[in-house]
Amino acid sequence: MASEGRPYRTVLVEGYRVLVGKSSADNEHLTFRVAQKRDLWLHVGGGTPGSHVIIQNPDGGEVPEPVIERAAQLAAWYSKARGAPRVEVHVCRASDVSKPKSAPLGTVEIRRFSKYKVTPANVGSE
Repeated sequence: MASEGRPYRTVLVEGYRVLVGKSSADNEHLTFRVAQKRDLWLHVGGGTPGSHVIIQNPDGGEVPEPVIERAAQLAAWYSKARGAPRVEVHVCRASDVSKPKSAPLGTVEIRRFSKYKVTPANVGSE
């Protein structure tokens, strides 16, 4: 994962760039400044703290399921749920992510999301 100097890690999964936030401030930057509306946004469900994960999707087409599952594994890995055998990860378009007024850094609300159950894993390479 080569991402020195950036507020996120970059992983290549089957030709898709997957970006993983490093801190609350970095998550905020990644979600609201780097992500484009057609990108996919992922985060561990249940209010568990963790990294925001973006699958860049510049063409706006359907992202293959294996790419989403591997990105979901990364979201689980870079969360407080890393040690769990299975973790629920929420997936939506970046355009379906918003920040509540006066909320702390990295706090978001999502709508129209899918749920994936995955085993946390550090997968992919750059």
